[in-house]
Amino acid sequence: MSRFLRMGVLLLLVSCGGGNNSAPRNLDNACSILDQRPRYLSAMQKAERRWGVPVHVQMATIYQESKFISNAKTPHKFALGVIPMGRQSSAYGYSQALDGTWEDYQRATRSHSARRNKITDATDFMGWYMDQSEQKLGISKWDATSQYLAYHEGQTGYARGSHMQKAWLLRVAAEVGQRAETYQRQLIACGKL
Repeated sequence: MSRFLRMGVLLLLVSCGGGNNSAPRNLDNACSILDQRPRYLSAMQKAERRWGVPVHVQMATIYQESKFISNAKTPHKFALGVIPMGRQSSAYGYSQALDGTWEDYQRATRSHSARRNKITDATDFMGWYMDQSEQKLGISKWDATSQYLAYHEGQTGYARGSHMQKAWLLRVAAEVGQRAETYQRQLIACGKL
């Protein structure tokens, strides 16, 4: 095979499958997710060692925020139902971190080159944020439901109790807690925890 043909085949493969912006298959099975994307486990274990947030809590939060899609963005807003008005928020990446919160993380951890669409940076951010929620609000890092509420509402919003007026959010947070428990059982069963 000529060098140019090999280069063309390589470029075609890279353009078709080089990025990892799609979600893994079978998002209801933690072991399947980590079998498909082994680097996720090492990134989450690293964040767990640094910040103390368990892998299954990280996984359940990422599932809820981005469904494991690296470049996830919020939907567009529309005026009169048809005129695009930008995105609903600046949330982006695996962790759906907002611009300002991400910048706070970068400053606090001196991780100025960190990117929200990189799993190692996104899990480190989540660990940092949940560690802050434990320090400021007393929320256990093992309490996926309450951690998610503080993650979604912000630590100030959580402290004010803004989540208490949102039945839909309380339901979603309970689902995150249930998913974390399911993921934990699965990860124990397949020997990844």
